Amino acid sequence: MRIWRSILRLRVLAALPALALATPTLAAPPPGVTVQHAWVRYLLPNIPAGGYLTLTNTSDYTAVLTGASSPACGSLMLHESMNMGGAAMMMAVQSVPVPAHGSLVLTEGGYHLMCMSPEMKIGGKAPITLQFQDGSRILVQAPVYGPAGAP
Repeated sequence: MRIWRSILRLRVLAALPALALATPTLAAPPPGVTVQHAWVRYLLPNIPAGGYLTLTNTSDYTAVLTGASSPACGSLMLHESMNMGGAAMMMAVQSVPVPAHGSLVLTEGGYHLMCMSPEMKIGGKAPITLQFQDGSRILVQAPVYGPAGAP
């Protein structure tokens, strides 16, 4: 029995460096970029939820938002609403710049986050990780509101 414990202990110790490398860490936020007014509009579990927020960039460099993720969403994508020839459309986008000394507003009718297969509750919070081109990330706890939106 002692030999099995020793073998198990050696295997666990040998696996620790690999586990440390495989464990994701939350990167620092991009310098000068902050998030305000984050919220999610939730309707029903089978209807996509919309995520909205304002990113402010006080740095001298453009920050590029390249994606988002959330355990409250089956998938979370950057989208843009637009009007093409009188028809309202939504399209996925790969990235959105946050200009130096400027801001980017994710809002209804413009750029926004599209949460497919939402698993959240009105009155709760949805954790959203925003991902940037330089590898940095920002974690946001967005309040979840119903069909009427943010108060």
